[in-house]
Amino acid sequence: MLKNLYTKYKVFVNGIIFSVMPFISFILMEFYEHNPFIEIRPVAFLFNILLFELLAWIVYVFTGRMKWAVRFILIAAMIFGMINHYVMLFRSTPFVPWDIFSIKTASSVAGNYDFMPTARVIIVTVIYIVLVVLAHFMNYRMEMKIKLRLILGAIITVVLCLFVSALQNEDFQTDNYLYPFLFTPAYMTKVNGMAVTFAMDMAYIAVDKPAGYSEENARQILDEYKNDDNGQKEDVSEGSDTNNNEKMPNIIVIMDEAFSDLSVLGNFETNKDYMPFVHSLQNGADNTITGYLNVSVCGGNTADTEFEFLTGNTMAFLPAGSIPYQQYIKDTTPSLASYLKGLGYETYAQHPYNASGWNRETVYPLLGFENMAFAPDYLSRDVIRNYISDKTSFEKIIETYENKPEDKPAFIFNVTMQNHGGYTDTYWNFTNTINAKGLGNDALNQYLSLIKLTDSDLSSLISYFKEQDEKTIIVFFGDHQPNDTVASSVLAENGMDYSNLSTEETYLRYQVPYVVWANYDIQEAQNQDMSVNYLAANVLKTAGVPTSDYQNFLLELQKDYPIISAIRTEDVKADTDEEMLKKYKILQYYRLFDQKGDN
Repeated sequence: MLKNLYTKYKVFVNGIIFSVMPFISFILMEFYEHNPFIEIRPVAFLFNILLFELLAWIVYVFTGRMKWAVRFILIAAMIFGMINHYVMLFRSTPFVPWDIFSIKTASSVAGNYDFMPTARVIIVTVIYIVLVVLAHFMNYRMEMKIKLRLILGAIITVVLCLFVSALQNEDFQTDNYLYPFLFTPAYMTKVNGMAVTFAMDMAYIAVDKPAGYSEENARQILDEYKNDDNGQKEDVSEGSDTNNNEKMPNIIVIMDEAFSDLSVLGNFETNKDYMPFVHSLQNGADNTITGYLNVSVCGGNTADTEFEFLTGNTMAFLPAGSIPYQQYIKDTTPSLASYLKGLGYETYAQHPYNASGWNRETVYPLLGFENMAFAPDYLSRDVIRNYISDKTSFEKIIETYENKPEDKPAFIFNVTMQNHGGYTDTYWNFTNTINAKGLGNDALNQYLSLIKLTDSDLSSLISYFKEQDEKTIIVFFGDHQPNDTVASSVLAENGMDYSNLSTEETYLRYQVPYVVWANYDIQEAQNQDMSVNYLAANVLKTAGVPTSDYQNFLLELQKDYPIISAIRTEDVKADTDEEMLKKYKILQYYRLFDQKGDN
């Protein structure tokens, strides 16, 4: 009897069975990170299911085989969920569309992280595998002519595209209580669900031209800033060779991997100071400027901070989660390097790791760097954990300085690697020296111990340049804070939950210290907080190096907007001129996409 009923209603029965599998796939995928029944908003919950259903039915209709479609949706959901889990674990932010462009970089450092699965990960993965195996018995074939299947498949595909487009519409998001704020991606994914959030993020792959944009308009704006506030009358355009380098100081910039002072999150006690030298500079030192940089990333995406510093552009105007090095820099692009090259500087980019990381081997020449050094060029090396040490990295700076052309000042941009995550493994060549009392966080202890080494090495580097006759200015800053594995205990110690930070608490996770030091007289200053996009212009102004039209604009913009990042925009007065922000958007778009070959 049951067999007869199945034969009579097999299309209906198999349709029900098949429709359940996308729902299960979605639930299991979310369980890698959290309980979706508790945290995903009701309407968003339904939207995620709909996305999975449409995708599954598209595969089913086009292939005509139920088991193929079921296996596809199960395996795709399992892979996506697992990737998102580990990206969240290591970077504290979810997997976003632009991470697809970072596969090469991610794979190069993957061996340095702990991928030991939790019980939750094991259980969810086992369930997925069991379901994939059971799908073998779902041998129902769609009894429909291929022409009709193609038509139906095309219709469902169109429906899926229209639905994704609706998810990206601001009014639709508001009407359906979807969380739209990209500056908190972890929370956005938690309450919207991974699939819906991923679909929403896809709207930001393309960068739209700002209102009122034209190349002519951008050039007119730049013309207004050819002379800066210091009375410099020379027209210094990027790429123009002034050959006036007699009094130009060497400029050494160190962007130190994950260097930060977690005391900005609140008080915690350690057995000894983990950065005594930097703290001494912050307390007031001759020819030194200190403060905190407000960066756009946390726990990863180093290249975004690098991009903001070198170009003066901001991630605030670019899609959330995007990596300009991999998406937008495809031709010569104005930068600090190309500008200083035009002033007669010899330009060096150094990174003691793989040249392919963040596409640097391609990007650096496009930014104006004439000389590059990556891991194979560090012949004499000291390794800490699995990375070339900051000591070795700083020795490379000294070597470069001592061998540079005598008639040229040097611009050396050094991106370190020693302090890169993760921080949970033990190593034969590294022992923790710093202990955060009462917190019981080994990852935090390892991180602080690494910071202590960097602090000591920075002291040695500055001691060396104190003895040099050539004018030299050193800029030192971190690219971002470490991930939540490290920071969570400090936050908890100060009454904060890393998974549910307030807006003001979130801001704290995006602050890193910076130091500007010179071996000649400069105006000292403390507590000079800013965002990364302004730092280069301020360094040149401090160093007495002529500034470009774009840098002059940034220095003027900073007066009203001292902080502009992907996380926050801060103005200093109620009547701030918003026209300046509009100009900034226009100039950034021009320099990033249209000002090609002008270096």
